[in-house]
Amino acid sequence: MRFMMIVKASKDSEAGVMPSEQMLATMGKFNEELVNAGVMLEGSGLQPSSKGFRVKFSGGKRTIVDGPFAESKELIAGYWIINVKSREEALEWAKKVPAPQNNDEGEIEVRQFFELEDFAPSPAIDQHREIAKKLAAKK
Repeated sequence: MRFMMIVKASKDSEAGVMPSEQMLATMGKFNEELVNAGVMLEGSGLQPSSKGFRVKFSGGKRTIVDGPFAESKELIAGYWIINVKSREEALEWAKKVPAPQNNDEGEIEVRQFFELEDFAPSPAIDQHREIAKKLAAKK
């Protein structure tokens, strides 16, 4: 089961404040623990929304909206993707995440991925299986 552990943004992360050396070391230790346990698939921090954009869809048209975006608490500052045996195991890993901001404040949201096996068989799902095989071959 794959889960994404999402680090919610803060005023500091949206202002581009870099993590302290101590925070980087603490996160590095946690990342090593995930890797050594064989559960970490990917993880990274994200630059502030001021460097991003959104594509909005309405009435068949696309509109590009440049950041920054309001409500930093609804934005993402970073993430981990983990592959674990159960929701309970994902919960245990989430409990071990260091407080993600320099001031010991923060929030981690954990969401499970859909897997192709969650969908009824269909030609569209077969197409997605072929895409997944191509991606796996590139690794």
